[in-house]
Amino acid sequence: MFDLGMQELIVIFAVVLIVFGPQKLPELARSLGKGVAELKKAINGIKDQIDTEVKEVHDPLREGLSDTFQKVDIPGKAAKEKKDDHPSLAEKTDDNADTGTSGDAGEEAGRKAE
Repeated sequence: MFDLGMQELIVIFAVVLIVFGPQKLPELARSLGKGVAELKKAINGIKDQIDTEVKEVHDPLREGLSDTFQKVDIPGKAAKEKKDDHPSLAEKTDDNADTGTSGDAGEEAGRKAE
C-alpha cells in the first residue's frame, strides 16, 4: 500500500523513538491501534450503508425486469406453438429461403447460377 521497505521503517521507528521517548511509545502505539480500529469500523459502516441503499434500488429494478421478460416471453411461446402446429408451412419457408425466390422463377434462377 505505502511501498515502504525495511530501511524506511527503521528510520521512521528511530524518529518516533527520539521524538516521543521510550516511556510514551507503548501508549502511542496503543492509541494508534485504537484509531486504526475505529477507522476500519467507520469504513465498514459506510460500506454496509452503501450496500443497503444499492440493494433497495436494485431489487425493485430486478423484479420489474423479470416481470417484463416474462411478459415478452409469453408472445414468443405462443408464436412457437403456432409454428409447431403447422410444420408444412415451416418446411415451405425453409425450401424458398435457399434461392431467395419462389416458383418457376426460383427454379430458373437456380439453374442459371449453376
